[in-house]
Amino acid sequence: MKQFWITFFGSIVGVIVGSVLAVIVLVMLIGAMIGAALEGAETDATLPRDGIVLELDLRQPRLDTPSRSPFGFAEPLSAVEIVQTLQVAENDDRVQGLFIRANEFGMAPGQAEEIREAIADFREAGKFVLTHAQGFEGTTVTGYFAVSGSDEIWLQDTSSFTPAGLAAEVMFLGGLFEHFSAEPQFEQFHEYKNAANTYTESTLTEPHREAVESYIGSIFDTAVAAIAADRGLAGADRARALFEASPHTAESAREAGLVDRLGHVIEAREAALSRAGQDAQTIEIADYREQATPAWSNAPVVALIEGQGAIVTGTPEQGPFGGEEMIGGDFMSEAILDAAEDTNVRAIVIRVDSPGGSAIASDQVWHAINRAREAGKPVIVSMASLAASGGYYIAAPADYVVAHATTLTGSIGVLGGKIVLDGTFDLVGLNVETISVGGEYATAFSSQQAWSETQRAAYRSQMEDIYDDFTQRVADGRDLPLERVLEIARGRVWTGAQALDLGLVDEIGGFRDAVDAAKELAGIAPESDVRLRRFPRQRTPLEQFQELFGVSAESAEAAARLNALMDLPEVRAAVRAREDARQTGVQMRSQVAAPR
Repeated sequence: MKQFWITFFGSIVGVIVGSVLAVIVLVMLIGAMIGAALEGAETDATLPRDGIVLELDLRQPRLDTPSRSPFGFAEPLSAVEIVQTLQVAENDDRVQGLFIRANEFGMAPGQAEEIREAIADFREAGKFVLTHAQGFEGTTVTGYFAVSGSDEIWLQDTSSFTPAGLAAEVMFLGGLFEHFSAEPQFEQFHEYKNAANTYTESTLTEPHREAVESYIGSIFDTAVAAIAADRGLAGADRARALFEASPHTAESAREAGLVDRLGHVIEAREAALSRAGQDAQTIEIADYREQATPAWSNAPVVALIEGQGAIVTGTPEQGPFGGEEMIGGDFMSEAILDAAEDTNVRAIVIRVDSPGGSAIASDQVWHAINRAREAGKPVIVSMASLAASGGYYIAAPADYVVAHATTLTGSIGVLGGKIVLDGTFDLVGLNVETISVGGEYATAFSSQQAWSETQRAAYRSQMEDIYDDFTQRVADGRDLPLERVLEIARGRVWTGAQALDLGLVDEIGGFRDAVDAAKELAGIAPESDVRLRRFPRQRTPLEQFQELFGVSAESAEAAARLNALMDLPEVRAAVRAREDARQTGVQMRSQVAAPR
């Protein structure tokens, strides 16, 4: 009885303490939101009249486009926001230059290319760019690729220069499933649709190896050629030889022309300020954006619709404590249709950063794009680092498609299946009995029993129909013969550079190039400004504040505990495998081995 009362009162105390802590956390988050709002007002009053050097820290991981979470203000500027802010700064006489803290360990190739293009545009406007790296410590070339076009690159003299190339790691669970008597059953169209190989194989198949070697080789070629041009090296062969000879000391990197000066970050920042003139000051690029971005103009309107993450049906909830970014079929298609119905909108730019996902949701977005085009609105797709499988499906019907040379795209194919766990359950003495009525297909997605021959045949037939639809939609959207699409499809991933040669994209370029294409297709003069209006619009701080108050203390406490648990790498891996295994519908998903 004594133990009961101890447990009882202990539980009460635990609930009270947990609730108090949750309220404290909630108050702190509210304070942060209010502080962020006030900071923008303070920034406007303290910006210098001249001699501004913007500071950009690329060491922070960042999204491609802004998060829609109420606490998205805590995220660093997205890649697209950086591009837009530097474009504003190009025409601001107060801004003299840009000081960059380089990423030491590598970035997504497409994001690195987007940043590099933004730097080139900024310099072309007559501004300088000075970059400091506390070492290029990662073996990937992407962090260096992002900043190789700087006027000056500084390297801390006690660090090293180790970029040597690119590498991709592919995980295979086939042997693990065999060890635990689990049976993965998948169908894929076709041999290059290798996302299923993670579950069915224990090593690379020849088509899988061929595709990965092809796209990482293409990305490396792009980076090497660009770096050679940026650094004034004697051709791509010279640059390639330098990378292949890595690692280099800081001194040897300077002697080879890979960096310009050696020194610490404070010295590099002082050099940037000296270059900007007397009384110059550094301003964080996010602070500058708060007050420098025009709030309103009467320029023509171009709708901007952004989607990043897996494609799913419905409208994925983005709670107040964040979560994984996803593209909801309802959410994106409604945004496209709203933009199409807005008489002020002259064109629509859709930014895509997605490995694909639900075939049904992808087709829903495809249909909305066609409706927008029928309404007379030109649709331009801007591909970020990844626009593959379902991500390419939604790009195919656009009037114009712009991709980075290093974008991973294509993967025109479908896959689906399940993992049969009956044998695994037997190992631990667990028994699950299945009872069904109706047709034999009622148990097709059961994890307790393998497919029968007729179930597998029926499922494969369903997938074949979707593959036929996918390839036909690509043929129609890209104005390619179906026979040609069938040759270059088969689930194979291509880079943007390869996709351009194949006719899958129209132009190699970044976000600004997509906006320029929208202006041209909408009949807007190239020199004219446009207003980029997000659909759906960003929520105001007040709306975010109201949403926050809709969260109870208990929900806040649970969310805080769950977030801490979800940060564990082993939990993330387990959840991802579990979610992938539960995708019983036909998927247009590309599980790309991202090069690093």
